[in-house]
Amino acid sequence: MSDTRAIAVEAVYRGGYSAEVSARGHRITVDEPVADGGADSGPMPTELLCASIASCFCLALGHVAAKHDVTLPEDVRVGVRAERDGRALRYGRFAVTVSSSLPRAAMQPLVARAERYCWVSNTLALAPALDFSIEETAKDTTEVP
Repeated sequence: MSDTRAIAVEAVYRGGYSAEVSARGHRITVDEPVADGGADSGPMPTELLCASIASCFCLALGHVAAKHDVTLPEDVRVGVRAERDGRALRYGRFAVTVSSSLPRAAMQPLVARAERYCWVSNTLALAPALDFSIEETAKDTTEVP
């Protein structure tokens, strides 16, 4: 099992409103829609935040289902809707919806248990500290002929 105590990702600016994010060798292009000045070459950062919640909760459901010998149907879907906090540059609420062909009575205990295992929603539930720092990198002084 991987060490889940610390993870690291990196984003490299690619011009305009685009960045390339790398994590464990995987790459994701992040961009803004054309209407907002981007080239729409990838999801917005805020969409990735919602995707993080949705995918983590989906995996948490799979985890608790397996622990309780329940087979989740492949139609289980987790949707996340972010609601802006007034005019502030932040979201004040994330509405998480689970849908499945499994009866509500069978899904309810799985959803309740999965809430304890979802790293992303647990992280957002108690705001973590954000520490920003600057590292100066050496400029490339090589002259191009």
